[in-house]
Amino acid sequence: MAPRKNAKGGGSGGAHSSGSGSGSSSTSAGSSSGSSSPGTRRETKHGGHKNGRKGGLSGSSFFTWFMVIALLGVWASVAVVWFDLVDYEEVLAKAKDFRYNLSEVLQGKLGIYDADGDGDFDVDDAKVLLGLKERAAAEPTRPAGEPPAQVQEERDAPAEPEPQNIEDELKEHIQTLLHETVLREHGKDLLQEDKEPAREQQVEDEDFLTGRDVDDKFENLEAETFHEETEASYHGEQTASQDYNHDTEEILYEQENPDDVTYQDYDEPVYEPSENERIEISDNTVEESRIIAEEVSIPPAGEHQEVPPVKNKKPKLLNKFDKTIKAELIAAEKLRKRGKIEEAVNAFEELVRKYPQSPRARYGKAQCEDDLAEKRRSNEVLRGAIETYQEVASLPDVPADLVKLSLKRRSERQQFLGHMRGSLLTLQRLVQLFPSDTSLKNDLGVGYLLIGDNNNAKKIYEEVLNVTPNDGFAKVHYGFILKAQNKIAESIPYLKEGIESGDPGTDDGRFYFHLGDAMQRAGNKEAYKWYELGHKRGHFASVWQRSLYNVNGLKAQPWWTTKETGYTDLVKSLERNWKLIRDEGLAVMDKTKGLFLPEDENLREKGDWSQFTLWQQGRKNENACKGAPKTCALLETFPETTGCRRGQIKYSVMHPGTHVWPHTGPTNCRLRMHLGLVIPKEGCRIRCANETRTWEEGKVLIFDDSFEHEVWQDASSFRLIFIVDVWHPELTPQQRRTLPAI
Repeated sequence: MAPRKNAKGGGSGGAHSSGSGSGSSSTSAGSSSGSSSPGTRRETKHGGHKNGRKGGLSGSSFFTWFMVIALLGVWASVAVVWFDLVDYEEVLAKAKDFRYNLSEVLQGKLGIYDADGDGDFDVDDAKVLLGLKERAAAEPTRPAGEPPAQVQEERDAPAEPEPQNIEDELKEHIQTLLHETVLREHGKDLLQEDKEPAREQQVEDEDFLTGRDVDDKFENLEAETFHEETEASYHGEQTASQDYNHDTEEILYEQENPDDVTYQDYDEPVYEPSENERIEISDNTVEESRIIAEEVSIPPAGEHQEVPPVKNKKPKLLNKFDKTIKAELIAAEKLRKRGKIEEAVNAFEELVRKYPQSPRARYGKAQCEDDLAEKRRSNEVLRGAIETYQEVASLPDVPADLVKLSLKRRSERQQFLGHMRGSLLTLQRLVQLFPSDTSLKNDLGVGYLLIGDNNNAKKIYEEVLNVTPNDGFAKVHYGFILKAQNKIAESIPYLKEGIESGDPGTDDGRFYFHLGDAMQRAGNKEAYKWYELGHKRGHFASVWQRSLYNVNGLKAQPWWTTKETGYTDLVKSLERNWKLIRDEGLAVMDKTKGLFLPEDENLREKGDWSQFTLWQQGRKNENACKGAPKTCALLETFPETTGCRRGQIKYSVMHPGTHVWPHTGPTNCRLRMHLGLVIPKEGCRIRCANETRTWEEGKVLIFDDSFEHEVWQDASSFRLIFIVDVWHPELTPQQRRTLPAI
């Protein structure tokens, strides 16, 4: 059959009418030459007079029938296409999406083309129509739903050139479309499928029990946890490349009795659980100043190495006993996969009751509880899932793969609840059970970092690198630890080589952030190349704006005016009362109680810089406010600052000879106000992005500290300012209530 175009209108209709015309032409040729073509036989069998007298048609009679038949074919095709009697495009698109599971896609539309007598149009029927499989010799009778009478008549009655040809045309058209489109794009797959029909159902059933969720929407629930915590994230340095819109950001569960976690204001490397799917950078960026960032000569993310494809072995999750109840396990698992969580929970609970020794049944119960916790946003249900995962690993005769899956998931969910030390114990057990699995050791290293134990984490990664020296994940984390220990030069090659490896977990904004920062401090001009690469890979909003806890779409510019912020009353109050604020700050400085604490975030190249904090993460420091009671009372009426859980209110004193490295704040959700209190006439300046300014006593400067900024104090006396963080003015009230603290 000649190829036919599937263009709506002229293409499809024209091709079809051409087919009808050619069929009729053969009939005509057969009449004159005596050929035994099908068209000739049909014409011979049904031609003649109604009274049975045999005889040929006259020229005009034959031409009339020819035109009737041809027009029927043409207009039937046009009607089918233009009036969408059969939506071929939808059929083909769905067939492609579902890997040609035509039995589900075409039900109700193409049932009349059932070729094997099973009552519907499925893959076997498609193969018959495509010529890949022979039609069964005898169609079995069907007690539970016979084919429509119209179809049965088509099978039994002799073919006629009357309106029944419309159905023939439709069938031929569908066959052509399927044959040309499906075989053209995936013919090899269908032929391979035809060679191995016996394995299809077996593989499908096995997939239900391997623990592989193709669209596992629960695998990254860590995305929405308290304090933006989940597996392997640095506070203030989390990758911004993921697709999560903070316009809808909120806390899934309340974290209960979490381990203590320290949060830093700037970019000191403090390791926290990751937030793999929640950060999106602002679309608004500033011009890239005058820095011409050259391309770094490493491949794009995901294409770093050409590694021969390795087939992942399907985990073996069934022991001998579970294989005897495989059908029941599959039935329960199908409920879970289809989102019928409550029914699945009941099904697996019943299996556990009937077969308490079944590891796979108990693992299914744990997964259902896990899913149900997400659905109900329930810590209590999630605690039950964590306990059930533990029960799985404690049963006798549990396949090793199932033990590993259960304990890994248990560790992840413990981290989600903030139970870092419990998670660490689970990871330690995993490493004891599977000592040769370096990926588990890498996870254990993360576990130590999550509780702030950098020394043990460092030992773990040294052990991994001794065994697998090219492990990119271990390299970036080892480089991070070295940088946290202020071993700047040593950290650079580990961070760089780790990113270049392209290993999973290395293309992360945190590592671009710290690599660039280390290079800046080492005087390496390639720092901005890496910032540019991080920006191109979606980790940073721009070369300048490198914060990692961001809300999408907020206005982004380094410097702001009071009018642009909308916080006019606050600014006026600060400037009107600046002497009061100054005097209370100076009084605290004069005391010997050590209320001003040295900056401890490793941001200084040199010098002396101390701070006295009144509010942090939206929480008032009652003891500190006793030292500045009037200032605190003044601020109480401005919730945009006292309620800013991603900011601080503090005095900042900087002594001569101080230089603060270029750095960025952790989030684009705040703006920072600097009120000048004691400002030397010369020598003090601040750069934000590519513009440098100076302070004035009694005046407020406003900038976005998610942009790179740098400070110099080259005066002959101290500089004192008052820092007031406020919510970004474009954040909604809902976002201000629900954004986790930083």
